[in-house]
Amino acid sequence: MRVSCLQENLAKGLSIVGRAVSSRSTLPVLGNILIEAKNNQLRLAATNLEIAINCWIGAKVEEEGAITVPARLLGEFVNSLPPEPIDLELSVRTQTLNLHCARYTATMKGIDASEFPIIVTTGADNDEAPALEGTVMELNAAGLRNMIDQVAFAASTDESRPTLTGVEVSFKKDRLSMAATDGFRLSVRSTHLGESNGPGEDMTVIAPARSLGELARISADADDDRPVQVIITPTRNQILFQIWGKRDDGRGNFHSVELVSQLIDARFPDYNAIIPKNYNTRTVVDKAEFLKAVRVAYLFARDNNNIIRLSVTPGEGDGPGQLQLMATSAEMGDAVNIIDALVEGEGMEIAFNAKYLIDVLSQIDQTQVVLETTQGTRPGAIRPLGMGEDEFLHVIMPMQPPR
Repeated sequence: MRVSCLQENLAKGLSIVGRAVSSRSTLPVLGNILIEAKNNQLRLAATNLEIAINCWIGAKVEEEGAITVPARLLGEFVNSLPPEPIDLELSVRTQTLNLHCARYTATMKGIDASEFPIIVTTGADNDEAPALEGTVMELNAAGLRNMIDQVAFAASTDESRPTLTGVEVSFKKDRLSMAATDGFRLSVRSTHLGESNGPGEDMTVIAPARSLGELARISADADDDRPVQVIITPTRNQILFQIWGKRDDGRGNFHSVELVSQLIDARFPDYNAIIPKNYNTRTVVDKAEFLKAVRVAYLFARDNNNIIRLSVTPGEGDGPGQLQLMATSAEMGDAVNIIDALVEGEGMEIAFNAKYLIDVLSQIDQTQVVLETTQGTRPGAIRPLGMGEDEFLHVIMPMQPPR
């Protein structure tokens, strides 16, 4: 193998696939990144057997070949180099990779590429790796990224409850819905799909929240004018996303990225049962003011299990109502923050986890949000005001009855 590419593109590609490198595997090759030169492209790949990422970047290939090298060493070395072309040459006999950039030279010992797990692809960029077959659909890159951001944070991180570490992804008729819950909060987001973009049949799978989080991170640099291709296997055990990178810099930015993830074989909880069907109090507030008030209250609430108490007071006459946020710390003191609100219904008090409120409000783009509550011991619902055909709902369990 003899290949040359730009340092910035190699560094970018390594940062993309590096998150899929296994850190605790007993197989040494899973701590490596696969480097394969072919068809004037450099393929980088990594996997921990649950998630796999392929990334293709533009390169000048003089001789084809492949090798796996330690991910951490390669990434740190490439990031330390100046923004100049990097020459990579493989010594097949010793399985070592020689790197040269400006006045920097290094030799890295690798493991034969034949020992690296086979990663399925769409078949578009690699005619040797097996192409994944199944239901194919196309989704808007920016819209998909936004959906993931508004849902995945609510998934559980407790590995003893594997189902709740996933996100339910449901295709029904012309709508795509995602839902995640950790048992204390629930995020549900749905959007309209064009008839030609959906799978053509109702389908529900559970994708690991971590995999979707990596997808959102990768797609931040995606070409939003090109859709993300999604393939779900007939057995519903794997899902593949293909993301196209921006190609407008004229310097051979990465060509495409494919993320392959195992799906969770389980039944997702029936979350519709906990979604409030009505409310006694509807409070409309400015999102930015609400978020700022919660963050200030959190400074005191973090020493008291993150508890903040919300007190809703309807307005008198034509005057605005008020939303009061209170937090108390036995050692640090207390804080009371008041913001104007449009209140419909009766006044009430309810306590929430401040961190949960910050998480959801940080993911809402609209200028106003709606808080719907029934009583202090029942879940509250938060929605953006005016999302059109898209729908976003976040349900939070109260922490304890208000005093």
